Amino acid sequence: MERVVGIGGIFFKASNKKALGEWYRDNLGVPLEEDWGGAVFPWKVEGLCESPYTVWSPFAADTTYFAPSEKPFMINMLVRDLEAMRTQLLANGCDVDERVEENEFGKFGWVMDPEGNRIELLQPPSD
Repeated sequence: MERVVGIGGIFFKASNKKALGEWYRDNLGVPLEEDWGGAVFPWKVEGLCESPYTVWSPFAADTTYFAPSEKPFMINMLVRDLEAMRTQLLANGCDVDERVEENEFGKFGWVMDPEGNRIELLQPPSD
C-alpha cells in the first residue's frame, strides 16, 4: 500500500503574495526564490537535529491553539535558536507572543505574520 511519507509543502492564499513573501524573508530568513516567490527547504538541516521530521496533525474544530489567529491553520517552522529568532522578530516590530514553552519536543514560540497567520517556531531538542 502507498502511504504519505512527509509534508511536501505548505500552500496558502495571501492578500499580497509579494509583500507577505518579503515579510517571511526579512523576518524569518525564508530563502525566497525570485522567479516564483516561494522557498524550498532541504530536509536535513546541518546542525539542527539528528532526526528531523514534519508533523501532520488535525486539531479539533473548536481549538483555541491557533489564537489569536482566526485562520483554520498554523504553520510550524524549525529554528536553530529560538531566543535569537524572538529577539530578531521583536527588533523588527513583529507581533511576537510573550510565551515560550519547553517540553520533550523542544522550545516553542509564536509570531503573527502581517495577514494574521500564526507561526509556531520550534527549536528541536539536541540529540
